[in-house]
Amino acid sequence: MKYKELKKAILLLEDGTIFEGKSVGIEGTTIGEVCYNTGMTGYQEIFTDPSYFGQIMVTTNAHIGNYGVNDDEVESEGIKIAGLVCRNFSYEYSRERSNGSLDEYFKKHGLLSITDVDTRAVVSYIRKHGAMNALISTEVDNIEGLKAKLAEAPSMKGLDLASVVSTKEPYFYGDENAKYKVSALDLGIKTNILRNLAKRDCYIKVFPCTASFEDMAAFNPDGYFLSNGPGDPEPLKGVQEVAKTIIDKDLPLFGICLGHQIIALSQGISTYKMHNGHRGINHPIKNLISGKGEITSQNHGFVVKRDDVEANDNVEITHVHLNDNTVAGIRVKNKNTFSVQYHPEAGPGPNDATYLFDQFVENMK
Repeated sequence: MKYKELKKAILLLEDGTIFEGKSVGIEGTTIGEVCYNTGMTGYQEIFTDPSYFGQIMVTTNAHIGNYGVNDDEVESEGIKIAGLVCRNFSYEYSRERSNGSLDEYFKKHGLLSITDVDTRAVVSYIRKHGAMNALISTEVDNIEGLKAKLAEAPSMKGLDLASVVSTKEPYFYGDENAKYKVSALDLGIKTNILRNLAKRDCYIKVFPCTASFEDMAAFNPDGYFLSNGPGDPEPLKGVQEVAKTIIDKDLPLFGICLGHQIIALSQGISTYKMHNGHRGINHPIKNLISGKGEITSQNHGFVVKRDDVEANDNVEITHVHLNDNTVAGIRVKNKNTFSVQYHPEAGPGPNDATYLFDQFVENMK
């Protein structure tokens, strides 16, 4: 596709700031919270990750689409981001085992995206002013109307999005003759989490986020899992009660990302929305138990309040983020419960954190 064939488009931030670019394929308007990811690869995994539901993704890597798409590299059914902002969109791809182009993939899923944007300027602006709502639109002659539409969009703070992306009915994953059975609560679960559990001889029953402890216990599992997911963890009161019940009964429990935040909230520890979240595949973590460092994949806009953990006699910090000293992992003292803020299943090259799945299996033995 030639440059001149592309329609003008804009990225409009809620404070009125406008960045210009060109539309990729689909025309119209999409709204979400703007954020950025620093990963050099893995764009298809990012676009299909339910944790990104409701967000407009700015990719800091200059080239997006150059290796096409592959059916084996999705984290859920369909695209979950609200829109894409990139510097150079590649209509052609050069990887032999790709199933098609990213352009075709976007058209199939109806995703609105914008290219030829100065993404360095966008990221610099977000870093300074913080995450905020934004929209992508090809309606460039109706700026005031777009501003009015954007002003009506709800803030991510206080927003329950887990119930939107969660499965509506329970389903099974893995070999039913596996050694261990796991009841997993789907708050926006990534497929690779299920793959990692199944690879460790687990048979998983995945439950909707509205499931009760009794629902999950009826599977007679060896352990329980709380998944990642989008939105604010604070409104998820029912899920917090489920977590508290599992912990009070001292049953094996593992939480990732949103699941980690839910476990903290169930213990009276608060969470807060970050100025900018952590989104990328090279975030440095220190394991305070082993003293080792880990290079990790991360994707979150909320975090557990460190002061609350340190003031809680029943919970201890196990991992910290070395860039800003935020809480990256906790465990409940004298209980079979632990959780991390990052994504051990992502394995973007480094597999430093996959031991956490082994730890969960050990806890179930």
